[in-house]
Amino acid sequence: MPLPHRTLHALAGTLLCLSAASAAHAGSATYVIDPAHTYPSFEADHLGGLSTWRGKFDRTSGKVTLDKAAGTGSVDVAVEMASADFGLPAMNDAARGKELFEVSKYPTAIYRGQLAGFVNGAPTKVEGSLTLHGVTRPLELSIKSFKCMPHPLNKRELCGADAYAVFKRDDFGMDAGKTYGFNMDVTLRIQVEALIDDGSAGKVALASPAH
Repeated sequence: MPLPHRTLHALAGTLLCLSAASAAHAGSATYVIDPAHTYPSFEADHLGGLSTWRGKFDRTSGKVTLDKAAGTGSVDVAVEMASADFGLPAMNDAARGKELFEVSKYPTAIYRGQLAGFVNGAPTKVEGSLTLHGVTRPLELSIKSFKCMPHPLNKRELCGADAYAVFKRDDFGMDAGKTYGFNMDVTLRIQVEALIDDGSAGKVALASPAH
């Protein structure tokens, strides 16, 4: 039995509204890294296994783009090397000098990459490169956790992740201690939180993946 014209008109209107809502939630959104909740940390060997030194960087900035439905995104992070903190002022001063970071010459480390390996709308790795001490080399980050949620105060979308990688610091021209048997491996861990920027607020809003 054919539907009345008024009913068909109502159904068409509903479908149009649903399509418009879907379009509003589609596409890539930009998230600004929250420096108050983003602290890259690192672990490095001391005297060939005698102990492990740990520290973090106190000043980080950057942005992340993310399209959950398409399973794509990018990462662009800058770290101020002078903000390295080992928990020991003398070590901090030494690390800023020529023996390690040379912050007067190389003040910033940059990581850029593409989010990849999406599972249920969440990336599991970043395929990118690290620029450190004036050297750029490929570096893949493994993402151990990833979550997005409405920020409890301003209701904009907030995403966070925990990522890590291992690299050899002498590949970046920092081989202090190598002749004394120091292991050159450095474990890098990045806890990051990023808040969707105002211009992207209508694009994602916790959209579900299409696959």
